[in-house]
Amino acid sequence: MSINQVNVHQIDLWINHEDVKTDQYIEVVDPGRLTDRVGTIAQGRSHHVDQAVKAAHQAFLSWRDTPLEQRIQLLLDAADILQKNSNEYATLLTRETGMLLSACTRDIMASTMSIRETVKLAQEFFEPQYAEDEHTRIQIEKVPLGVVAAITPWNVPMGIAMGKVAPILITGNTVVLKPSPNASLAVSLAFREISKIFPPGVINIVHGDSEVGEALTSHPLVRKITLTGGERTAISIMKSAADSLKRVHFELGGNDPAIILDDANLEEALQQISDLTFRRSGQVCVATKRIYLPEKLYEDACEIFMSYVNQYKIGHGLNPDATFGPVNNQHQYRYVKSLIEKARQYARVTELGTKLEPDNWNNGYYIHPTVVTHVKNHQEIVQCEQFGPVVPLVSYQNEEEVLRMVNDTEYGLGSSVWTSDYERGLSIAKKIEAGCTGINGSIDSLLGMNLVPFGGVKRSGIGWERGMTGLNEYVNYHSITYHKSRI
Repeated sequence: MSINQVNVHQIDLWINHEDVKTDQYIEVVDPGRLTDRVGTIAQGRSHHVDQAVKAAHQAFLSWRDTPLEQRIQLLLDAADILQKNSNEYATLLTRETGMLLSACTRDIMASTMSIRETVKLAQEFFEPQYAEDEHTRIQIEKVPLGVVAAITPWNVPMGIAMGKVAPILITGNTVVLKPSPNASLAVSLAFREISKIFPPGVINIVHGDSEVGEALTSHPLVRKITLTGGERTAISIMKSAADSLKRVHFELGGNDPAIILDDANLEEALQQISDLTFRRSGQVCVATKRIYLPEKLYEDACEIFMSYVNQYKIGHGLNPDATFGPVNNQHQYRYVKSLIEKARQYARVTELGTKLEPDNWNNGYYIHPTVVTHVKNHQEIVQCEQFGPVVPLVSYQNEEEVLRMVNDTEYGLGSSVWTSDYERGLSIAKKIEAGCTGINGSIDSLLGMNLVPFGGVKRSGIGWERGMTGLNEYVNYHSITYHKSRI
């Protein structure tokens, strides 16, 4: 599809296998071409949330007893639907989020992989545990919670949504999904199509503002809330959920450090870090957000790093020549621009990359990939989560100092260490306060898809996703003790 070929989608609420229209819709425009209208999204009200949750609860009463083999097959069929429609969904994701088409295609593929990897674990996960002696027999089972509210963000909309919904459904729960207002179109279309193969009410979709969010997170029939988003939203949800003691799972922000040790292959490390920093224009929770360099290598490292960053070509996500897209929305655009302008007052700021469409630059939320050098660890650009295309490079003198600096934050999501000595890297990694650390690479790998729990420490989150640990987030344990001698 060409950039100028515009199909406008109207997205209604989806409750109990029915479109539900409302009296208010908001427009979605293309972040890379603000004059292009991509679609409209129905805005729900609290009574719509009540309707969706009650439908999900009613469906749960039978879905929880659906044989595991049947749940597995339905989810595998859902993966096939995503894969079959991947081109359509990826193109729409690009137009509504601003991300590159290649990134949105990977988002869809990651969603299908997430489903298939999740169901691989299901049989083993649900094997009952037994213990027995001559007097007693104990059986421990895992049982579903009920209705789960899933609230998802705009930066990796399909992958994160499916990363929640697949374990919710395979464990016998039902879901009310609230996607981000900045990325609702493709997610809603995909889940609407997927939901049709499931019993009515198992998957429901609501959209809206804080009224909808509060109604969803405080509803008495919602047993758990899973959020990927911001800290302020999480705090609000915890308060809303407190009255009914709901379980919560939060995957929140990060300020991920990359520590380059003095024995690292500098060019190779910096090339990889530039990709980890600026993927999705820096709008990833586990993107590298601050880079620490040995003082004696600092000037050379800055020059090498900027030479890689300068190779980006900035343009619309559907432009095949673009390697760097706009940020997603006006709020994030203004926030990142303000960070850059303030950084000019205390550090050296370098804007890099090439504009592919200079005439369209002001018709989108475009920001050059920006590198901030000669900056101190305590300064704002280092301490905040930028969530955009700007990164600071900080110098350090020794390992003790760099560990103190990287841990001097309330964030603790991802991190990385770069070295030619595995044992040295491992020693450093163990001292970083984070949920996950990569050595000479990111935290992701094909091997680790089902092995590595994903989550953060401190203010970066509560609970875990992926693998057996992630499935545990959506079950209760039920122990049954049979006393043989008391018959």
